[in-house]
Amino acid sequence: MAQRKTAILAIDQGTTSSRAVVFTDSYEVIAVAQREFQQIYPQPGWVEHDPDVIWATVRATAREALAAADKAGYAVAAIGITNQRETTLVWDRKTGEPVHNAIVWQDRRTAQTCAALREAGHADRVREKTGLVLDPYFSATKIAWILDHADGARARAEAGELVFGTVDTWLIWRLTGGVVHATDATNASRTALYNIRTNAWDEDLLALFGVPAAMLPEVRDSAGEFGVSDAAVLGRALPVCGVAGDQQSAAIGQACLMPGEMKSTYGTGAFLLINTGNEPVLSQNQLLTTIAWRIGGETVYALEGSILSAGATVQWLRDGLGLIAKASEIEALAAAADPDSGVYLVPAFTGLGAPYWDPDARGAIVGLTRGSGRAEIARAAVDSTVHQTCDLLDAIAADGVAATRLRVDGGMTANNALMQRLADLTGIEVVRPVQSEATAWGAAFLAGLGAGIFASLEDGRRLWAQDGSFTPACDIARRDAERAGWKTAVGRVSPGSSGAA
Repeated sequence: MAQRKTAILAIDQGTTSSRAVVFTDSYEVIAVAQREFQQIYPQPGWVEHDPDVIWATVRATAREALAAADKAGYAVAAIGITNQRETTLVWDRKTGEPVHNAIVWQDRRTAQTCAALREAGHADRVREKTGLVLDPYFSATKIAWILDHADGARARAEAGELVFGTVDTWLIWRLTGGVVHATDATNASRTALYNIRTNAWDEDLLALFGVPAAMLPEVRDSAGEFGVSDAAVLGRALPVCGVAGDQQSAAIGQACLMPGEMKSTYGTGAFLLINTGNEPVLSQNQLLTTIAWRIGGETVYALEGSILSAGATVQWLRDGLGLIAKASEIEALAAAADPDSGVYLVPAFTGLGAPYWDPDARGAIVGLTRGSGRAEIARAAVDSTVHQTCDLLDAIAADGVAATRLRVDGGMTANNALMQRLADLTGIEVVRPVQSEATAWGAAFLAGLGAGIFASLEDGRRLWAQDGSFTPACDIARRDAERAGWKTAVGRVSPGSSGAA
């Protein structure tokens, strides 16, 4: 019998679906399985997921992908996990039973709590320790909300009966049959409870947010041992050897390994990370300072800008307005628009992320006339993602961080017109890789590194390859006029937001 070839399973648990991708050690995709799941909207601005549904879809897709790899003659050696970050789960330490639905990163229910903390003067302390702004986006206020609203949860947590985790921790717990309660440094850095300078949970922050320390998972390096899956779960015992939040995983998958290298991922939201090296850089323009990865005890940092609605805007055109039947139709529809229409769509469905951080902003379409139609709205929707990326790059420049070309990934990057608009309005080269599975590959690569399949991060650079690039071809005066129109539109929905300096 021929020897089976080595492969790695990446679990990519996202906001709207769970995916499992099996890669070879040379970045070839062997198998892909995906399941979408329901979004739960209890109130405007609130977003939840059923933790058991998350787990069921992960388990089903992982089993399906493993079966396909077996059939193709590959032996999976390790599991890597990448996940929607900040989404918050609390469950019973003994039974594994969740006490509440997962509160999703997009959820804004704790906006008033964050505002009160800011008014009390805590914003600078949180920023200095965590690199984050005081915003409902992050896990800390979500945990406190669950403890205060799920029946008896706070007393149970203080008695040591409940545990907290982001989605990676939930999956590790379930994969290992409740044996391992752990996370990695990238996910920990998104909770607003983790001191990114000391690489430890911060007692001062735990007290500020009212979170019992006993709930928290152990924080480990992004590549290394996270336990072994229970054989009954996936049909075999496999080591979990790599974990990273989805945007950090994409940065690794895009080989953004040196300071100044950056990537932007376009999915439900859009997230730009730029590597800043071994020292954290605190933004003066409302970007986030975050841990890019921690490997071998060495921490690398990044600046990040978070756009709350990118692909979600296209989904709204499809499902909310019925302007398109499927997302792939938007490119042709937007191309038919009058480029001088002056229509702008600000997709603040759950507020605005970086660099505005306005949880109370709500979406608007600005500049409509009798001549405006489906095409103009579609173009404005596509352009909203481009303009928000420009906002982030403006903030990076204002922080004095030197940026190289922009590497892009995610489903929206298949839209060539969008990629050209991105180059035109940002004024920099936009590069798309050959392999679009950057986020899942980052998790697989970390698992391969943790399992000894890869020797160093530089192996990731060797395996990355460029598909094509888009260079700016827009008149500067026109670019400036379009950017001014966008900023005026944002001012309509968020009058107090000034964005980058």
